[in-house]
Amino acid sequence: MAKKGIARAARKELADVPQQLAALASMSVPDLAAKYQELYGEPTRSRNRDYLKKRLAFRIQELAEGGLSARAVARISELGDKLPERWRMRQVEETKATASPPPLPPAPAPVDGRDARLPPPGTVLTRVFKGTQHRVTVQEGGIEYEGQLHRSLSSVAKLISGTAWNGFSFFGLKAGSSKAVKS
Repeated sequence: MAKKGIARAARKELADVPQQLAALASMSVPDLAAKYQELYGEPTRSRNRDYLKKRLAFRIQELAEGGLSARAVARISELGDKLPERWRMRQVEETKATASPPPLPPAPAPVDGRDARLPPPGTVLTRVFKGTQHRVTVQEGGIEYEGQLHRSLSSVAKLISGTAWNGFSFFGLKAGSSKAVKS
């Protein structure tokens, strides 16, 4: 008897999906933000109406019909760096949400005017960005990239990507990041 009740409730929710999706069109941005909080369990930083409607529509359908199959998630993981950047970012966020983050170590003190977060001089950092492998070498006086000495990892990251990046994040030196390969 209990199974029939659960199945009936599930069918009712599925039937309600079109109504929920239609209701999104007439909601104000604060209403959409409240609905986002309800469905995702966290507040949104976005105030873009179209973005919120798309995210909420996806979540409503996901809750009613299920998310990605295990096979699809495995394939996404298999593709790795071939995926668009925004998909990889979402995967990292989902992994972080399921695993408790490790405690951050105290910030190291600078040694001889050099940023102590940098690996020792002579270390080569490798990063693949948009299909091209980039190698930088940590030197005493800065970061060497393509034969030129740069003041920071961030300036090299900006040169490579064309946009402002935190150099430690770009080259995978922040805790929990695995982008760079050290040699």
